[in-house]
Amino acid sequence: MSPSPARKAIRVLIVGPSLDIVGGQAVQAKRLIEELKKVPDLEIVFQPVNPRLPGPLGFLQRIKYVRTIVTEAVYLTRLLLRAPRYDVLHVFSAGYSSFLIAAAPALIVAKLLGKKSVLNYRDGRAYDHLSTRPSAVRIIRLATKIVAPSGFLVGEFAKFQLPATFIYNIIDSDLYQYRNRGKPKPRFFHNRGMESHYNVPCTLRAFAIVQQRYPEATLTLAHDGSLRSQLEQMVAEMQLKNVSFVGTVSQKEMRALYDAAEIYLMSPDIDNMPGSILECYICGLPFVSTNVGGIPLIVDNGRTGLLVGRDDHAAMAEAAIRLLEDDNLAITTTRNGRLECAKYQGANIAANWHDLYRQLVSP
Repeated sequence: MSPSPARKAIRVLIVGPSLDIVGGQAVQAKRLIEELKKVPDLEIVFQPVNPRLPGPLGFLQRIKYVRTIVTEAVYLTRLLLRAPRYDVLHVFSAGYSSFLIAAAPALIVAKLLGKKSVLNYRDGRAYDHLSTRPSAVRIIRLATKIVAPSGFLVGEFAKFQLPATFIYNIIDSDLYQYRNRGKPKPRFFHNRGMESHYNVPCTLRAFAIVQQRYPEATLTLAHDGSLRSQLEQMVAEMQLKNVSFVGTVSQKEMRALYDAAEIYLMSPDIDNMPGSILECYICGLPFVSTNVGGIPLIVDNGRTGLLVGRDDHAAMAEAAIRLLEDDNLAITTTRNGRLECAKYQGANIAANWHDLYRQLVSP
C-alpha cells in the first residue's frame, strides 16, 4: 500500500501592523507569526499595513499627512500584488479609522479575488464602532470568518448578527519570566496607551490616595498617546511624587519594567482581552484593574487578580493597599495567575489557527 501524499501547504497572508506601531495588535501579530511558522504545512507571509518606504524615500514617512498618503499607497500596492498568491488572508483589525484604512481594503481584495478571509478583530470598542458606522458592518460581512480573542467580543458581534468565534491571545513565555515577589512593595506600573478610553487619570487619582499612606510609593507609566501632556500636567497639579513617564519602549525594555514593578494598575473604561494582564500572569505581578469589557472573562476577582468598578479610583486605591498590607493576597493571586498561562501558550494557539485555516480551505 503506497503512503498517502503529504497535505498541500496552506498559504496564509497575515495582514496587520508591524512593531513600528506600538500596541497590542502588533505584539500579537508578531507572536502569532513566529508560532505559525513552526507549523509544517503552513506557508506564512506577513504584509504590514504600515510598510516602511525603501531607502531615501523613507523621509516621506516623516512628513505629517504625506506619511499617511504614501504609506497607504505602498500598502495597497503590495497587498494587490501579493494577495493572489495566497489561500487565506488573515486580517488583524482595530476599530474606527484603523479598520477603514487597514482591514477594510484587505477584506475587499479577498472578496474580489475569491479568497478566504479571516477578520481577526481586536478592539474592545466594537459596539460603538459598529453602531456608529453601519458601513463597517457591511464590510465585515465580506469576511469568510470573524475571530476575536475573547468571548466578550463574540457577544458584541452577535448584537449585529455577525457570527464570530474566539481564539485566545498568545502569552510570550520566552520574553517574560516569572518572579516570586512575595509581599509587594509600593512600586507601581502602568503601560496602557494614553488615550481617553484607557482612563489613565483614574489610575493617577488612585495612586494619589496610595501615596498619602505610602509617601515613598512610585509609579512608572510606559507608552505614549494624545493625552500625555494632560496627564503630566495632572501629576504636577496633584503634586504627586515619584511618577515617571518613560514613553514608548521596546519589548525588551518592557520586560525590565515588569520585572522592576511590584503591583500593576490599569483603569480602562472599555477593553477586550488586554495582553498586559497575561503578562502580569506570566511575570508573577499582582494587579488591580477595572472590571470592564472582556476583563472579567480572563480574571477571577480575588483569585487571579483584583477587579474594581469602572472609574472608581477610591476602590482601586483600596485594592492596591490590600495587596501591600495583606501578607498572602499578592502571593496567592500571582500563584493562581501563573496557572492560567497554559491556555495562552503559543503552540496551542497556533494549533487552533491551523485547524481554522484547514477548515476554510478544505473542499
